Formats: sequence, C-alpha cells, structure tokens
Amino acid sequence: MTAFVPTVCTAPHDDAWAGATGHRKEAVVPGDLTDFAEFVQSSLPGLLRYGHALTGNPHDAADLVQSVLEKVGSRWASIQRKTADPLPYVRRSMANAHISRWRRFRRENLVADIPEPGSVEPTDPFEHEPLWQALRELPPKQRAVIVLRYYEGLSEAEIAASLGISPGTVKSQASKALTSLRGKLRRDASSEGRETV
Repeated sequence: MTAFVPTVCTAPHDDAWAGATGHRKEAVVPGDLTDFAEFVQSSLPGLLRYGHALTGNPHDAADLVQSVLEKVGSRWASIQRKTADPLPYVRRSMANAHISRWRRFRRENLVADIPEPGSVEPTDPFEHEPLWQALRELPPKQRAVIVLRYYEGLSEAEIAASLGISPGTVKSQASKALTSLRGKLRRDASSEGRETV
C-alpha cells in the first residue's frame, strides 16, 4: 500500500484569491501550520487504518483521509479554538464524509460492464476474509461504531464524542452491528459446512 503523505501548502494571501474562491479569509498564524503538520504526522497512520476499515480498501481510505484533512487544514485555527483534542472531530468528519459519499454512490445508476469473475485480482489481501466481507456489508454508521470500538479500541464515550452521537446510540448501533455480523458469519459458515461458535 502506498502511504498517503499530505503536504501543508499555503495559498496566496491576496484578497482577489479569497474572493474568487468564495473562501472567507482567516488569519493564519505561523504556529497553526506547524501544529497542523504535527497533528497530521502523528495521527495519519491511525486515520488511514480507520479510513480503510470504513471504506473497505486502502485507495478509498487515502482519498477519504486526504479530503477530510484538506477541509480540516483550512479551518485548523478555528477547530483548535473549539476543541482541545481535534482527533474526535476528524474521525467524525471522516465518518460523515464516508456516509455522504456512500449515499451519493448508492443513488448513481452504474452502467459500466461488469468484469468477469476472477479476471481482476483483489488489491486488498483481506478482501476475501469472511469477517471483512461481513463488515463491509454493514451500514456506514454501524461500521464506524464497530471499527472505532474493536479496531481502534475506543470507549463508548469516546465513540460518541467522535461520531457526534449519544452513548445510547453507540450501544444500539454496536448491538445491531454485532447481531448482523454474527448472523452473516453463521450463515456463511453453515453454507460452507463449518462449525460456528
């Protein structure tokens, strides 16, 4: 997997550029860019793992992380003023962006030819793992809760803060997701003649 390495760029600081792009001009403090670069440096591996678990493949994960970090970077000073720890905010932004992208994709009418089975090699070594396939079939919000709980090891309160939902919603989404995963894995195992737990 090719690692996504973001770079911090500064835009021209003239009024014509700000007006032409529709962005409101925010004062950039030199320390802000350094703080953002340090945040990205320290958080990137975990964000890529989280993105991979949300999207199901490393390429979409890198795209998701890049698009969210681009938006976060442009508002970094404001985000730092509002929260002591920006990581939950970034995770929530990733989950929201993934859900929005999933909704848009679901509405599209795809008409491209479907490749013959076996003609395309999977790029993800876990693509054919039963648990991974079952996880990919979960609705995005349930998948986000499961990934944060069991993959990232966050508590229910941390998940609630990261996704902007109540702890009760975290519990119900986790319960529904686990029930769905167990059912899917049992059906798959019984269809293959394996014993389940």
